[in-house]
Amino acid sequence: MIVGIGVDVVHVSRMERWRSIPGLTERYFDPQELREALAKGSAATLALAARFAAKEAFGKALGTGLAGLALKDIRVRNMHNGKPQIVLAGAALAALGRSGADTVHISLTHESDNAIAMVVLECRKNGN
Repeated sequence: MIVGIGVDVVHVSRMERWRSIPGLTERYFDPQELREALAKGSAATLALAARFAAKEAFGKALGTGLAGLALKDIRVRNMHNGKPQIVLAGAALAALGRSGADTVHISLTHESDNAIAMVVLECRKNGN
């Protein structure tokens, strides 16, 4: 059963500005998440924009927004095959539990000016 759906778009220029301000990206991204995105070389800013959009989309899918959640507790990583995955910790993981969902689906896309993320929260308990 679908519990929530969230979509967000981030202008890539916003991430370009953030990257020019020392310490700002470290405020919103987990260290491992930053390393993985920056390892993408010239696509690093696109990767960061998509990951930030995913964090916002997660809050929208919860239906509560990001109030009370630390953005570093919502980490986007890529599986061995490149598929994006959200890894939750702390208050974000607790919020997922309160939502009734037990599975998070994510899709990311980006092109020159924009990065978009979609998050679907699903409850698979009891065979659903």
